[in-house]
Amino acid sequence: MPETAESAESAASAALVTPAVPDGRGSRRKKGRRTIVPLVLMAALAGTAAWGATRPWDDKGSVAEQPSADHGTVVVEKGSLSSSIQVAGALSHDAPTPVVGSGQGTITALPAVGSVVKPGGKLYEVDGRPVVLMTGDRPMWRELGPGVGDGPDVKQLKSNLVKLGHAGGLGLAVDEKFTDGTATAVKRWQKALGVKETGTVTPGSAVMLPLAAAQVQKLGAQLGSALGAGSVLTVSGTDLVAVVQPAENQLSQFKPNGKVVVNLAGGGTVEGRIRSLIRGGDTGGAEGGAGGSGGGGQQKTSVTIVLESQDKAVQAGPSAVTVNVVGEIAADALIVPVTALLALDGGGYGVKVVDGATSRLVKVQLGLVADAKAQITGEVKAGDQVVIPK
Repeated sequence: MPETAESAESAASAALVTPAVPDGRGSRRKKGRRTIVPLVLMAALAGTAAWGATRPWDDKGSVAEQPSADHGTVVVEKGSLSSSIQVAGALSHDAPTPVVGSGQGTITALPAVGSVVKPGGKLYEVDGRPVVLMTGDRPMWRELGPGVGDGPDVKQLKSNLVKLGHAGGLGLAVDEKFTDGTATAVKRWQKALGVKETGTVTPGSAVMLPLAAAQVQKLGAQLGSALGAGSVLTVSGTDLVAVVQPAENQLSQFKPNGKVVVNLAGGGTVEGRIRSLIRGGDTGGAEGGAGGSGGGGQQKTSVTIVLESQDKAVQAGPSAVTVNVVGEIAADALIVPVTALLALDGGGYGVKVVDGATSRLVKVQLGLVADAKAQITGEVKAGDQVVIPK
């Protein structure tokens, strides 16, 4: 029987009602046709949110139908799909560390910003006496001389005396005991510096830092000022590293020791490796500091990346960079926009493949989803046209 205008309008309205909604008697509407449920798919992989939404078609139960006028088509592509992300960051010198003076006195010499000090070299001067850089991760906190108790700080000092060449012929063991041989090595070191040979090392005469060499980044004191609680200067390692502050939903891409590609500001790239990830948090309203967000007491998560080659990085110098983090990769894949996907009644996904003037529903399996695109497998081939909303 011909369909009246009123019944056609009712059918169109019914198409906009969500399928399988319970009625007032607890039963479900029964339809004598296959139901296609529109998909709302969000792919928030590696910080890229991909949304796709389709609207219902008037499916009259046929697998050979024309797409509605409010839908278009797109070609199924074959290629590579990656969940890689790109994050802005900066090149900077590694491990910036404030150096706080120990003891009392007047600062009588300071290094130039940018200068490099090697272990055994003078960092600055107090009352005309040099304060020397040594390698170690324990600050000097007591005098080290004859009669001092054993400890790891003694071992740290002896390691430096050996490396600096002041223990030759003494048979000095690098252990936690301050021996007569240790005192002799200390006197040799003091003679080389041109200071009084006491055989005892005071905390203010050396600075222990876990650096192979220290580059002066900025000065925190002036000549003639007295030592105080503030830093005399700030030093860093000589190597450049890339530092980025990813969003929370990007952190899963940053794997320990994971490889990345750093795009330099002046062109060119250098490979890198993720060394550390330090999570941010509530700083109690404190402002400033590396990685600070500048408001709300929140400190951003910071990721440090060591570079495989310093040559290119040194040419670029401290500057802005972008970091590509390679995630999952699907090679030689069939790719469609996520908007082409349909959630099927009973589970799974499908696409509508256009055959001339008609279309057919094809069930597919999903693979990688990234950048608003999806990898699919099934009875679909590259070059097929699939239906998408306009």
